Amino acid sequence: MPEWLIERGIGETRYALVGDREILEARIELDNQMRAGTVIAARLRQTAKPAIAIAGDVEFLLPRCAPGVSEGATLNIEITREQIPGGEPWKRPLAQVSDEPARDAPSVAGVAGDLGAAGWDDLIDEARAGIVQFAGGELRISPTPAMTLIDVDGYLPPDELAVLGAAEAAQAIRRLDIGGSIGIDLPTAGSKAARQAAAGAIDEHLPQPFERTAVNGFGFVQIVRPRLRASLIELAQDRAAFEARALLRRAALEAAGAKRLAAQPAVIAVLDSKPHWLDALARQVGGAISLRTDASLAMSGGYAENP
Repeated sequence: MPEWLIERGIGETRYALVGDREILEARIELDNQMRAGTVIAARLRQTAKPAIAIAGDVEFLLPRCAPGVSEGATLNIEITREQIPGGEPWKRPLAQVSDEPARDAPSVAGVAGDLGAAGWDDLIDEARAGIVQFAGGELRISPTPAMTLIDVDGYLPPDELAVLGAAEAAQAIRRLDIGGSIGIDLPTAGSKAARQAAAGAIDEHLPQPFERTAVNGFGFVQIVRPRLRASLIELAQDRAAFEARALLRRAALEAAGAKRLAAQPAVIAVLDSKPHWLDALARQVGGAISLRTDASLAMSGGYAENP
């Protein structure tokens, strides 16, 4: 039976639903980010649509506004979507007015486990590249301001590739925690039966809740599912921070002792700005941590070396 494994890292907590030694579903929760489902006290900063509430130094958009609440008043809000990486103002966290008392978001029930054995590194490669390989083809996943687009391509006959690609896309959506509006561009199937089979493959491999259109004659199908947080694909767009946390994970899994982290300048800049991350790593490995910039390395090519 699939089981949630939890790995509490530096700067993030990683979750993976694992069945038959493979990751079926995953998510990453960043430290110091309030999770969807949390109810907190806030102050209404703006009543005009979209209303804005502020808690601490974080602004929340209230798409449904706050009827009957005056500007400057305090109220409880429930976070409905966490912040999405990127500078656009509409990627701020979303919330709605709540009558419930302040509370934390529900926790994932799971156990500490080895995500590496289940294929976590391969999953992170998929997230950073936006490419998922499968026998007979590949998916190319691209986040856009409007939706996440998944292009299915390969060398199998179109009808066969459409059905297999739909199944692979559905599994990737779940595995990479992709929510919101999603467009899948399948090969143009030559028969209605193949298009219906492709739609059926999505229904089989993607758990509810979601809604979808039929697969049209051009092979396009749109899916809408709840979007509570950034997908792994979107987190990887904040590349330097994403790779800094990945490097810390790799270093923490190495032999104990002092380490020097060598990485591309942008990654080193992130680590240098987070001394508490380096202190946490030092405690884990039982030795001092230093940094070395190496501009010749790829963004994902950082490593730990002996100082």
